[in-house]
Amino acid sequence: MARHVGDPLTFDLLGPLPAPNTTTVLEASAGTGKTFALAGLVTRYLAEGVATLDEMLLITFSKAASQELRERVRGQIVAAVTAFGDPTTVGDNQLITHLLNGTPEELHEREQRLRDALAGFDAATIATTHQFCHLVLKSLGVAGDTDSGVTLAESLDDLVTEIVDDVYLAHFSQQRDEPQLTRTAALGLARAVVANPSAERRPIDPPEGTEAAVRVGFATAVCSELERRKRTRGILGYDDLLSRLAAALEADGSPARVRMHRRWSIVMVDEFQDTDPVQWQVIDRAFTGHSTLILIGDPKQAIYA
Repeated sequence: MARHVGDPLTFDLLGPLPAPNTTTVLEASAGTGKTFALAGLVTRYLAEGVATLDEMLLITFSKAASQELRERVRGQIVAAVTAFGDPTTVGDNQLITHLLNGTPEELHEREQRLRDALAGFDAATIATTHQFCHLVLKSLGVAGDTDSGVTLAESLDDLVTEIVDDVYLAHFSQQRDEPQLTRTAALGLARAVVANPSAERRPIDPPEGTEAAVRVGFATAVCSELERRKRTRGILGYDDLLSRLAAALEADGSPARVRMHRRWSIVMVDEFQDTDPVQWQVIDRAFTGHSTLILIGDPKQAIYA
């Protein structure tokens, strides 16, 4: 597992913790113990009194991953607390061995901090990017440009299908025999565009009448109609949360930035290589230079360059 803070270094979970308000990138391939490292870092921060659980934010990119991480973090804390009472339970866990090394006063304080963390474990913010954005926007109210009457849609697929049928009919109803774009292809195109809202539609100015022009025109029409119907029906998609939060964080000293700087002093992002431009914009604006930011992932598997 590599650690990038200026020059590449090998990361040692038992070594010095990242300096406050810096950004650390840990390169970790599959099977190298990313989740263990995350849980271990949280346990160290807690035991050594650097931060409390409610001062830490852990971001993952799926609900299943966030649930697994929550269980692993709690499990690591429980194992450490158990070892303080019975050191024979340590086994080969070098992290816990490290935490058991100290004066009796230090060990007592570490154990008490971890017990306090377990007692208030529900305060831990371990969430997907979208859950995190929803949480922040909800807490910001007007500052986050939220509307209490808006409904968060788990999926926009039904609405997209409805729009594709309507837009397809408007565009290709006169081309019954050989439409320039089949309905199946149109639906696939629309789903891809909606799923990647930050992607640029290219070519930017295709020659009129070409297949490229037809596809770009159809995709643009679908996106425009989607925005109109979402407003009309009071619906927000998960990507709308990201865009709204990014906008709320744009200005230096904005209420959103101030709130987030105060709320989380340590932020860890798992699978950071899969952050899209808007997700990274949110994380960067909110935390870079103001919180200890730790990014863990495998750049070789990045979806976005």
